[in-house]
Amino acid sequence: MTEKWLFINTKRQNPYFNMALDEALLNWVSEGKMQPVIRFYGWNPRTLSIGYFQKLKKEIDIEKVKANGIGLVRRTTGGRGVLHDKELTYSVVVPESHPDMPQTVTEAYRVISGGLLEGFRALGFDAEFAIPRTEEQRAKLKDPRSSVCFDAPSWYELVVEGRKVAGSAQTRQKGVILQHGSILQDIDVDELFDLFIYQNPRMREKMQHAFSDKAVAINDLSDRHVTIEEMEKAFYKGFEKALNIELVPYDLTNEQLEEVYSIADKYMSDEWTYRR
Repeated sequence: MTEKWLFINTKRQNPYFNMALDEALLNWVSEGKMQPVIRFYGWNPRTLSIGYFQKLKKEIDIEKVKANGIGLVRRTTGGRGVLHDKELTYSVVVPESHPDMPQTVTEAYRVISGGLLEGFRALGFDAEFAIPRTEEQRAKLKDPRSSVCFDAPSWYELVVEGRKVAGSAQTRQKGVILQHGSILQDIDVDELFDLFIYQNPRMREKMQHAFSDKAVAINDLSDRHVTIEEMEKAFYKGFEKALNIELVPYDLTNEQLEEVYSIADKYMSDEWTYRR
């Protein structure tokens, strides 16, 4: 019998709500109040999210972010900066004890990211997992030069024609796995790189050129315009197929929404955003 997981699509929301709901879902799954859940969402306004361990003032041009009307939020997950704009963002929240979830982070990435792999294939792309094969490639993962996510594929992230098409991050808290990530529909590389601090212009040019060689959006690969709605349908089916589950649409209750709004206060605070 196919296992049923919940499915929530909150569409475009502000960055504080987005991060607060991910945290709330982790809490509810941990407390046994909710079965495993997959969520799709977007961002309004477009937002730069930074990893939990990133040093904000050292790496991010905060004034440029504000001047461009871009939101700013710190994630609970690690990784580097992501400009969330024209993309489909996903979250997967599942107990660590789930029988289909491997104990290691890397292998759990492989299982969960199978949903992304099947989604890209449903859209007609020849996607595959990134697997760093040499010691040099593995060393680069441990010592990233760039503050920008999508700069290089990590273990089991998705690549098409050798370039990264989805970036994900994972945390494990309270006995629960939370993996979330971005599936790029379109990307403005110049705008993205405007938001970071560099040692000199030459370094920016070098890093931006390398980025364009390593990362790509769906509509840069497609001979037609792929809509967010098409992406939602493809990755919905992709997760069902890869995880052998049936997704059941779910609407948050008013009580649950109140809890999310309460958590959102943390993500709005300077104490959280500027903690590093």
